Amino acid sequence: MRLSESPRSIWARRTTHAAIAGALVLALATTPSADAGRTAFPSDPGLTSYPTDALGRPLISNTGQAYLDPRLPVRSRVQDLLGRMTLEEKVGQMTQAERGAVSDDPTLVTAWRLGSVLSGGGSVPTPNTPQAWADMVDRFQAAALRTRLQIPLLYGVDSVHGHGNLLGATVFPHNIGLGSTRDPRLVERIEHVVAEETRATGPQWAFAPCVCVARDTRWGRTYESFAEDPGLVTRFASAIEGFQGTRLTDVDRVLATAKHYAGDGDTEFDTAAGDYTIDQGVTVTNRHDFARIDLAPYQAAVRRHDAGTVMPSFSSVDWTEDGIGNPVKMHANRELVTDVLKGRLGFDGFVISDWEGIHQIPGDWPTQVRTGVNAGIDMFMEPFSALQFETTLLDEVRAGRVSQARLDDAVRRILAKKFELGLFEKPYTDRTHLAKVGSAEHRALAREAVAKSQVLLKNTGGLLPLRKDAKVYVAGRNADDMGNQAGGWTLSWQGASGQHRLPGNTILDGIRQVAPDAQVTYSKDGSAPTAGSDIAVVVVGETPYAEGFGDVGGPEWAFDPEDGGVPREAKSLDLQAVDQTVIDKVCGAIAKCVVLVVSGRPQVIPPAQLSTIDALVASWLPGSQGEGVADVLFGQRPFTGKLSHTWPRSADQEPINIGDRDYDPLYRFGWGLRTAVSR
Repeated sequence: MRLSESPRSIWARRTTHAAIAGALVLALATTPSADAGRTAFPSDPGLTSYPTDALGRPLISNTGQAYLDPRLPVRSRVQDLLGRMTLEEKVGQMTQAERGAVSDDPTLVTAWRLGSVLSGGGSVPTPNTPQAWADMVDRFQAAALRTRLQIPLLYGVDSVHGHGNLLGATVFPHNIGLGSTRDPRLVERIEHVVAEETRATGPQWAFAPCVCVARDTRWGRTYESFAEDPGLVTRFASAIEGFQGTRLTDVDRVLATAKHYAGDGDTEFDTAAGDYTIDQGVTVTNRHDFARIDLAPYQAAVRRHDAGTVMPSFSSVDWTEDGIGNPVKMHANRELVTDVLKGRLGFDGFVISDWEGIHQIPGDWPTQVRTGVNAGIDMFMEPFSALQFETTLLDEVRAGRVSQARLDDAVRRILAKKFELGLFEKPYTDRTHLAKVGSAEHRALAREAVAKSQVLLKNTGGLLPLRKDAKVYVAGRNADDMGNQAGGWTLSWQGASGQHRLPGNTILDGIRQVAPDAQVTYSKDGSAPTAGSDIAVVVVGETPYAEGFGDVGGPEWAFDPEDGGVPREAKSLDLQAVDQTVIDKVCGAIAKCVVLVVSGRPQVIPPAQLSTIDALVASWLPGSQGEGVADVLFGQRPFTGKLSHTWPRSADQEPINIGDRDYDPLYRFGWGLRTAVSR
């Protein structure tokens, strides 16, 4: 986005397909002509036809080209292919468009020689099924294989807590909960499942994991961070192993993305542009602290775990060594992208920009394009401006403002990953694991992760675990709402409230499933009679959001069709009034009270209210398997989680992090009570 834009206009462009002039499309698009199972493309110089498979899709025509010889080293194949490419073909490989820009006319993939296509949040085929996803990706792949050199397409998607765009995929806890498990091996297993569900449906590339270090929980992306402590985040960088495995050619693995490089969780409040307060703001720091806090997880991601791609942050860095007031956007930061990431850290994958990330670079459009390329970005996420990007980059290269060497470096990196993924040998979706999407086995792993992510903050008198035959009064708006417990990046960019938003079990469902002998009364607002109940379980917390729309003090949002034009609640570290009311009502009426906080960050609970709560649990955003919460409530599994982020006493303590000089939170980083398993 451009700096003058508000987040509302950004959102409109993120979800509205750009109009493409019909005359321009006709001028650029190649028109295939059928010829007994072969397809002719007279607009491709020197190429007359391609063989097709039984479905009529073009196959790669191997007539002895070295780059199509799988026996050769990847480096040799890349060099051979690069030597055959025109300038236009190289620029095409550096360009990524959104599916919405090409879905009505996949020949644009061919005409623009696109290297990649992505699905943004909520950008899905109709119907939104595993089969339809695979068909869609293969349709775009077929278009890519109609180009002169038949370079396969990479398809990327935000599989940040599961293949969240896909209805029926397994939705895991967000990273803030996974960090609380203190179990990197568990997270590797999770990301392996996410990779399997993602690749089985077509995409070969996940824009995950986020290895940001969230230092201020007012940030709307706090839940995407494993921890506030760089050492713990560094341990969880092993999530990359779960995505990529040891061989990217395996049909249950995908290319991973370490994001957002670097410092996005360390920006200062009120430094963001537009209506945001902290997201996409400025990290004001010195080089030593930046390396210690913000850069450390990327060193592990690159050197230890061989991340295939890295995505720069929307944020800026302002070095204190040369005085405050001259921040540099990460997408324009040659020092950090080229000198540090590619140079000192030895990153040999490719750098993918964030959504229109170069649009925030100061200057006119040609300046933004050449600055981003020269900074070291290799592929550009230009969802609805792909053609404009290609045209401008071509002009910049021809004018000598971007070198051929820089272009060749970018394309080498991109092609290498395509060869490593085996796309030249098997370009179309391998659907072997399609039936495993959302399978019982995968949901069992999600349930385990939910249970291990729960953090028991308070347990007066050993109230938890509960008896399985207890008389339980369940209340609160997050007790029976799948949308709220899944959070953002679920079926849409921002996510949405709704009990039946996705398959799975709510926390209320889980209570009934895990404790079938319990006498359960449910009342969302606590208005049902409480007489006869001996335990209250009140489930409160946040409603969904993503990115800057989750910033405390940030913009309210009413553009999702599910919102009916009603703005979402203002984001706050304090419990919402509706939550405080139901706690007061229910905990005041029932002798023993358990409060579960379902949220993407700690929520401040006033001391007077905390005194009425016997047991307090940080449930985070558990995803589709709410029965994992019930497992620890009733002693099916023990509480073992530990806080991945400090729980403040009040909102004005933020930013507060372990190691601060005056560190006096309500619950410390690493806090978590344990319970035994009930027999």
